[in-house]
Amino acid sequence: MQGFITYILIFCFISPCLCTRLNVETTNDNYNVMQYGAIGDGKSDDTQAFSKAWSSVCASSGMATLVIPSGKSFLVTKVNFSGPCNAKIRIQMEGRIVAPSKENWKGGNNLISIEYLNELIVDGNGLGEINGNGATWWNCPTCVRPGVLFFHACNGLNVRNLKITNSPQIHVYVMECNGATFTHVSINSPATSPNTDGFGISYASNILIQDSDIKSGDDCIAINTGSTFINATRVNCGPGHGISVGSLGRNRATDKVSDVHVRNCTFTETMNGARIKTVEGGSGYAKQITFEQITLVNVQNPIIIDQKYNPGIQDTSVSVSSVTYRGFTGTSATDVAIKLDCSSSGCNDIQLADNNIVSAQPGKKTSAFCSNAHGTATNTIPNVLCLNQ
Repeated sequence: MQGFITYILIFCFISPCLCTRLNVETTNDNYNVMQYGAIGDGKSDDTQAFSKAWSSVCASSGMATLVIPSGKSFLVTKVNFSGPCNAKIRIQMEGRIVAPSKENWKGGNNLISIEYLNELIVDGNGLGEINGNGATWWNCPTCVRPGVLFFHACNGLNVRNLKITNSPQIHVYVMECNGATFTHVSINSPATSPNTDGFGISYASNILIQDSDIKSGDDCIAINTGSTFINATRVNCGPGHGISVGSLGRNRATDKVSDVHVRNCTFTETMNGARIKTVEGGSGYAKQITFEQITLVNVQNPIIIDQKYNPGIQDTSVSVSSVTYRGFTGTSATDVAIKLDCSSSGCNDIQLADNNIVSAQPGKKTSAFCSNAHGTATNTIPNVLCLNQ
C-alpha cells in the first residue's frame, strides 16, 4: 500500500498537467465583467463587456461564476445570457445595472434575457440592483414598453437577494421554466406606474416565490396561461393590484391554470387581494387554487372572482372551480369584501372558511356579493349567504 501511494506521488510530480486536469471539474472560475472592458460608471455602455464575459462563462467547463461586482454601476442597453452552456453557472450580481432612458433604448422586449439554462443561480447577495429607468416610459401609454428581467426555458433556476426597481413594464417575467425559486427579491415601482407587474408567469411549472416584497403599479404576481404548481409564500404586496390568476381567455384564447397555492401573504392598500379574472369570449379553466392565511390592510377587493373582465364580447367559457379562501383576516377599504361575479355557467366548488374581513372604516359593515357562484362558506365574516349549494 505504501509503495502504491509513493507511485502516485511520483506520477503526479512527473505529470502535474494530468493532475491539474483531474481537478478541473471541482474548480470555480470567476469571470469579472471588468476584465472584459466594462467601465462601471453608469454612463458608458457596458453591453459588449457583459456579452464577452458571458461567452467565456458559457464556454467554460465545470463551475463558472459571472461576476458583476459591487460598488459599480453598469449601463447596459440589451443583454442576452443564453445557453445551452458547458458550465454550471452562477451569476454574482452585486453591482447596479441601469437601463437606458426611453430616448436611448435600442429595441427588444427586455433589458436582460436569460434563456435555455439549467441549474442557474442568480445571487445579488443583498447588494445587486437592476434599475429599469421606467419613469422615462410611463407617460407614453401607446408605447410598447420593455420589461427588465426575462427568464425563458430555465429549469432548476434559483434567484435570490436581488432588488429590481422602476421597470418600464413587467419587472420579472418567467416563461416555459420548470422548477424556479425566487427568494428575497425586492421589487419597487410607484403605484401610478402603468402595467408594472412584479412577476408574470406563463407556461411554467413548479415555481416558488417566497420571502419577497413587491410594490408595483399592477399585479404583484400575475399567474397566466399554461401555469401549474405555482406557489407564493410570505410575500408582501402593496401597492399593487394583488396576486391574480389571469386574465384568462383574452382574445378568445383557451387558457389553463391549475394548482396554485398562495399562503402567508400580506396585502397592504392594494386594489385587490386574491383575484381570479377571466375575459368574456375565452375558454379553458382555472382550478385547484388556494389562498390561505392572508393578512389584509385596507384592501379594496380582498376576495374577488371577476369573470366579466373587459366585458362586452360574450359570455365566458373559462371554467373556475375548486377554489379555497381560508384564514383571511384584516380590513377592506370597500363595503363589498367578497365578490364572486361568475359567468352564467357558474363557478363551482368555492370554499370559504375561517375568514374575518371587517371594514377599514369604524362602524361600517362589510358584505358579500355572488353571481352564479356555487360552494360553501363557514365561519366567515362577512356572511356569504349568496352562495348556491
